Amino acid sequence: MSTTDDASPLRPHGEARPGYSLDVRLWKVTKVDRKARPYQLRWVVGGKVSSATFATSALAENRRSELRQAMRRGEAFEIVSGQPESEVRAAEAAAEAKPSLRWFEFCRKYIAGRWRMSAAKTREGMADGLAAVALAMVRRNENTPEDKALRLAFRWAIVPANLGQEPPAELKAAYEWLTKEDRPVADLVDAEVFEDVLYRLSYRLDGTPAGGETHKRRRRALNTALEHAVAIKELPENPLQGAHKKRMGSGAVVDRRVLVNAVQGRQLLTAVSYVGSWDRNRGRRLAAFYAVLYYAGLRPAEAVGMRLSDCHLPDAGWGTLTLRETRPVSGKQWTDSGERHDRRGLKAREADTDRPVPIPPVLVAILRAHLKEFGTAKEGRVFGNERGGVVGSSTYWRVWEEARLFALPPERVDSPLAGRPYDLRHACITRWLNAGVPIAEVARRVGNSPEVIHRRYHGCIDGHEEAANAKITKALEEDGDAV
Repeated sequence: MSTTDDASPLRPHGEARPGYSLDVRLWKVTKVDRKARPYQLRWVVGGKVSSATFATSALAENRRSELRQAMRRGEAFEIVSGQPESEVRAAEAAAEAKPSLRWFEFCRKYIAGRWRMSAAKTREGMADGLAAVALAMVRRNENTPEDKALRLAFRWAIVPANLGQEPPAELKAAYEWLTKEDRPVADLVDAEVFEDVLYRLSYRLDGTPAGGETHKRRRRALNTALEHAVAIKELPENPLQGAHKKRMGSGAVVDRRVLVNAVQGRQLLTAVSYVGSWDRNRGRRLAAFYAVLYYAGLRPAEAVGMRLSDCHLPDAGWGTLTLRETRPVSGKQWTDSGERHDRRGLKAREADTDRPVPIPPVLVAILRAHLKEFGTAKEGRVFGNERGGVVGSSTYWRVWEEARLFALPPERVDSPLAGRPYDLRHACITRWLNAGVPIAEVARRVGNSPEVIHRRYHGCIDGHEEAANAKITKALEEDGDAV
């Protein structure tokens, strides 16, 4: 081969022990088409090809030099792993001297190390992904607690603040099982165990497939943890890197069925004001909240954190919302403040940057009327509950569900149409795109990249199918194939 060394491998007198070979051929470093670790080294031991990838060519050449030196010493190589005998023996000795870390203790230390640098949502996502994997990393018998209890116990115990605390009574049995019957991290190299791990990433507790985004989030969490396991020598390599990525359905493309037209949008915003009119004006207090999603394309967490100082609301004409903060919802155990709403900078932006969003006169009028009637909440926030606190996600979800009952005909209530408050943002973005606003400008206003806008909303833009059909018809006419 053109990639092999010109020199033949050196062979001493004698024979290698079973499972090892002196027949070793080392190839040159090549560059492969991959973003991470693009430099590949390959070699053959007893007819079996082994390979390793590296982030830089220097690292690859250093490893090649180490293997070549072992060949020059006349060292036998293990056929299965492709490693020199001295390295195999050293690894075996290290494994005997240091027992493998068990899964739960590994996860606890790993999350504790990342806790301070992670947002609340990230913490919760890590815990959810690793909790799913924990169901495959416990030994089972007839006394094993239910999977639901194991997951809840894992999520409780993984929070650093709960270290050394007594678990809740309902989770005590599951917690003890997790800490006593969990597998060593090294068991992830076992094909049967890892197959169960992949299943847990892809399915819910009831055996139905998990959503595409859930699967991706869990896989990302596990991949990062396994890379850490490799770094601390608990695993020889990341087994997830070679695992086939199961293609899952994903919510990445917006479903056209959720989009409201202009009439439906106005009807829904009007219906909100009738919700709870006899109960502290629950709906009227949130009508402007839904309006900023529908007319300005804000995320709910951005609207929750919006303050009066962020608003330029002139008497006439267009105004501006200058967004600086988002308040995503997480459990109290995941936030540093102990509150359900974390306090974060804008999504996909530096913490100290803002995002100005021009708003049309109709939204300016709605916000001015809202502030006149309800004033501001604590910290100068535009929206608040009846006590001036942060608007909870459960609150704006309940109001929205009731508003749909008022605004939509019975046959549409059970449909996906505007099923979530977030769908108002989708409707806003789609309306701007259909109005001819350039994708780059839409992306800037809503805080996404142009690539994301194009990928998620391309199928929602009116007229694309008709334009494509017209082009095909024209081509057929030119070729004389049109009927």
